[in-house]
Amino acid sequence: MTILYEVHNNLYVNLTNKCPCSCTFCLRQTRDHMENSGTLWLEHEPSTEEIIAEFESFDMNKYSELVFCGFGEPTERIDVLLEIAKYAKDKFNIKTRINTNGLGNLVNQKDITASLSGLIDTVSISLNTPNKERYYELTRSIFGIESFDAMIDFARKATEYVPNVVMTTVATTITQEEENECQKICDEIGAKYRIRPWED
Repeated sequence: MTILYEVHNNLYVNLTNKCPCSCTFCLRQTRDHMENSGTLWLEHEPSTEEIIAEFESFDMNKYSELVFCGFGEPTERIDVLLEIAKYAKDKFNIKTRINTNGLGNLVNQKDITASLSGLIDTVSISLNTPNKERYYELTRSIFGIESFDAMIDFARKATEYVPNVVMTTVATTITQEEENECQKICDEIGAKYRIRPWED
């Protein structure tokens, strides 16, 4: 099974297949891999020791970032994520990023943002849309309609502990007016707004 995989000049960590969302646009509904990753469906959730062992197979000098992102929501395993982030920073002095749906506080039933301090350099959060009803339609979150507000709150709190908080939407999926609304949300929170290219 694939635990670590390359995308461009970054190394990605596939921690879990668990996710509180079932997004209508999720790539894992139509594929089992990313580029040359091999299947990202896990036979079991890898232990900290298994993940650390996998680093031996990679030349870490090649990579700009270690990114926690696979076929699942990485904050579902926040404790392991933070252990691996600490290991990677101590051993390889590498930048770290979490690609997340921003529902980590709901998943863990506590505010996890302070625990990211000093270990995570960037949090990239899928904003998707400026509208909470549309957000729920798209993500089909198990936490219901309040998921949007929880995601915004997570982003706001993360800006206190993480140097670079980015909120993203996908190009061509929302209107220019909606993109402007997303920019306003990010400005109010203190996050950067990024429009990602469409991937199919």
